[in-house]
Amino acid sequence: MNEVAQNLISELRRGTLVLSVLSQLQERAYGYSLKERLAERGVEIDQGTLYPLLRRLEEQGLLQSEWSLTESRPRRYYRINATGQAVLETLTQEWQSMVAAMHRLLQEQEEK
Repeated sequence: MNEVAQNLISELRRGTLVLSVLSQLQERAYGYSLKERLAERGVEIDQGTLYPLLRRLEEQGLLQSEWSLTESRPRRYYRINATGQAVLETLTQEWQSMVAAMHRLLQEQEEK
């Protein structure tokens, strides 16, 4: 695969990260556990991308967080809130609509 294709794939994946992260925060999770959960489901994300994204989503009012000091080291746990849940539902509907449209477009291409 050439470099242009790799860059386009990376760009396409970046566009799905918010939906991916929100979908996995129905239960509280700290950054590394979320990173692992996403990876198990086929979505790789660097820590340098994940943590700023979590902070941005919290600033946008979609997540809530809390520090836990009960473990060997402090951890910040994140969880989707009601506003985030509403946004997740909207993004999910949009994603499903886009997937259906892309399926039709690509199917037309294959038939030619």
